[in-house]
Amino acid sequence: MVRQLEVRSPYDRALVDTLPWDDDASLEGKLSRAASFATPSRVLPKHERLALLGRVATLIDERREELARLAASEGGKPLVDSRVELVRAAEGARAAQAVLHRDHGSEVPMGLSAASTGRFAVTMHEPLGLVGAISAFNHPFNLAVHQLIPAVAAGCPVLIKPARATPLSCRALLSILRDAGLEPGRADMLVLENEAAERFASDSRLAFFSFIGSAEVGFRLQRRLAPGVGVALEHGGVAPVVLHESADLAAVVPRLVKGGYYHAGQVCVSVQRVYVPRSRLDELLAELVPRVSSLRVGDPLDATTEVGPLIRESEVARVASWVEEAARSGSVLVGGKALSASCYEPTLLVAPADDARISREEVFGPVVAVYPYDSWDEAIERANAVDVCFQAAVFARDLDAAWDGVRRLRATAVMVNDHTAFRVDWMPFGGRGRSGVGLGGIEDSMRDLTAQKLVVFQSPNL
Repeated sequence: MVRQLEVRSPYDRALVDTLPWDDDASLEGKLSRAASFATPSRVLPKHERLALLGRVATLIDERREELARLAASEGGKPLVDSRVELVRAAEGARAAQAVLHRDHGSEVPMGLSAASTGRFAVTMHEPLGLVGAISAFNHPFNLAVHQLIPAVAAGCPVLIKPARATPLSCRALLSILRDAGLEPGRADMLVLENEAAERFASDSRLAFFSFIGSAEVGFRLQRRLAPGVGVALEHGGVAPVVLHESADLAAVVPRLVKGGYYHAGQVCVSVQRVYVPRSRLDELLAELVPRVSSLRVGDPLDATTEVGPLIRESEVARVASWVEEAARSGSVLVGGKALSASCYEPTLLVAPADDARISREEVFGPVVAVYPYDSWDEAIERANAVDVCFQAAVFARDLDAAWDGVRRLRATAVMVNDHTAFRVDWMPFGGRGRSGVGLGGIEDSMRDLTAQKLVVFQSPNL
């Protein structure tokens, strides 16, 4: 009898669906079949890929509500936000189409020396080969889009292992790809235990490996890759927001609330640390406290829910322990307790110690900490005093201060007068150092999955 993975709602542990685990024979079969498509003669022509992507986008749009409810059921992201995720997913397929329209090589000048006379040279792009991907739970449909769609668009076969908590959205996207006309085997899903996942990542048939998840796991898998395999790792951050004296707090607060508590803070660029001039601390808290206190926590399938559950009950206990530690040096103004086995109250902390875990590590929960500062230089220094580097934000109406923040904040992206979790699917996205390797986003991923080939023609007539 084939073992089944039970997919349960993180909110109430209700069974959503089951999937068969892949055993060693199944893993080998899927790897072999996918690798068979990584030859020049089996690459889909570009016009077929363009048409396929258009059909995928249309099918996502047509099934948006059904897919949003599925994502909310298995992943716990509130329905209102899961609906936005599905809009973005269709945009991702269309963004890949746009990249294909712009994709081309270029002429390399010849005749500039005696040795290069009589030659004509151009570059062309070709698919890199078999892509392996391991995904995370927090955007179950759109993360699958970001790992599957660029590979399909670039002409690469791809195998993806979704998070075991949220494989159903990935399965749904693969079903859409098949319904849109993609030949079986060009894109497939693996349901693997950890040991088998490591064997998958280290398989020498892979040409590129894409990982979204924790730094500990990502770097361990990177060390196991076969020689020459390309890699993109997307880990987490401890996103800082620096408010300048000139910041418009009326505009700041709703963005902090959305960026900090969206999907219960389970976002790799979620607002976590907010630095505010000491002279404006009370003014900020007067606006922020009631906003956070009024957030509606509950069933992600309820359209009025703003903050859903954490992905596992063990995460509730972990977040609680971090808050308890932070409270020993700072203050808890809102929240600070579990609401149920699966939900943690949206929490607002003030002035925890800079060496508390909440100040140094990614909490991945509905917790935001506010830190008063006495000088702009101090704020920038404290914002940069972590060993991760992902997205950051600066709020300022003073243009010079805003630009100074952009220039000095250690980040791969700086949002000006917006929260750290802003993203559209065609922008570069990724971290440096412990936060990751390489960049995601549809265009950057497609660039990673193509290889440049130089063609040089020699003729006495040139």
